[in-house]
Amino acid sequence: RSKKHDKIDGYNNQYDENKSAEDRSKDYANLVDSYYDLATEFYEWGWGTSFHFADRRKGETFQQSILRHEYFLAGRLGTKKGATLLDCGCGIGGPARNIARFTGANIKAVTINQFQVNRGNTLSIREGLRDQVELIQGDFMKLPFEDNSFDAVYAIESTCHAPDRTGVYSEILRVLKPGGIFACYEWCLTDKYDGKNEHHRRIKKDIEVGDGLPDLVHTSVCTKALGDVGFDVLEARDAMQDGHLEGGEAWYVPLTPSWNPTKWPRFQFNAVMFKAMPLILRFFELVRLVPEGTVKTQVMLQAGGVGCAQGGETGAFTPAWLMVGRKPN
Repeated sequence: RSKKHDKIDGYNNQYDENKSAEDRSKDYANLVDSYYDLATEFYEWGWGTSFHFADRRKGETFQQSILRHEYFLAGRLGTKKGATLLDCGCGIGGPARNIARFTGANIKAVTINQFQVNRGNTLSIREGLRDQVELIQGDFMKLPFEDNSFDAVYAIESTCHAPDRTGVYSEILRVLKPGGIFACYEWCLTDKYDGKNEHHRRIKKDIEVGDGLPDLVHTSVCTKALGDVGFDVLEARDAMQDGHLEGGEAWYVPLTPSWNPTKWPRFQFNAVMFKAMPLILRFFELVRLVPEGTVKTQVMLQAGGVGCAQGGETGAFTPAWLMVGRKPN
């Protein structure tokens, strides 16, 4: 269990009015590490071991949609059994374990947060995949691997934590073998985002604070950066526009309110639970069932969830700007 929920005040201070995106970018490692010390247990409890969104196609369960979203990206890598892959920003390794089963590849998975490394490797042992999936503590701006080490690299909603995309994509290019594929889902602002719109600016801020981002950028910034560092860009589009419209659900629906207690996490976003959850957790703090700082962490994450939902509803934000690039031979 993480014992660092008392970091919440220091984390929140990085988003006060006196701090800029540039300030946060300079201190990105501490920002992101602190965020995941605070958020990891909430994520696993409320969402599962794969810390990402997915639209739901007709007839899919939530878990099926998560797996399909991961397998789709893995398919873009063109990999085979026995290949060596890098998961760049792995959380507690849910996608790495799923993709290892799906492809038969061996996966090194990097996260900046040591608590996530410990938790992920414990889960890999429990699931009998420790020899195939290894979580490693490392900074994806300074990857701890030799040049040309991996057959393919993927990142699922993680490189948005980078202080600049050019830096992280350059490192990925360095460790990727010539001819290898990098595929990712990026968190981005879309063409529908209006920087002059106060509501849109509030959405952007809530997503940044609630999800540990130095700065949220437009899709064009990411696509340009991928090409600028030397990748041949094969694909760049919003994967969340693919198929949910025919009887499915948009990716952000799990973050919208519901009065049905079986609809979790939607139930916590209804008007009563939105106000009641902090009170319940405050009581748990007082009787020491949860660490001090849990309430503030939950409020911060809840606001981030609302920001993501509003970003999806307005179309100003996507968590899955799909990019596929090949390293030249």
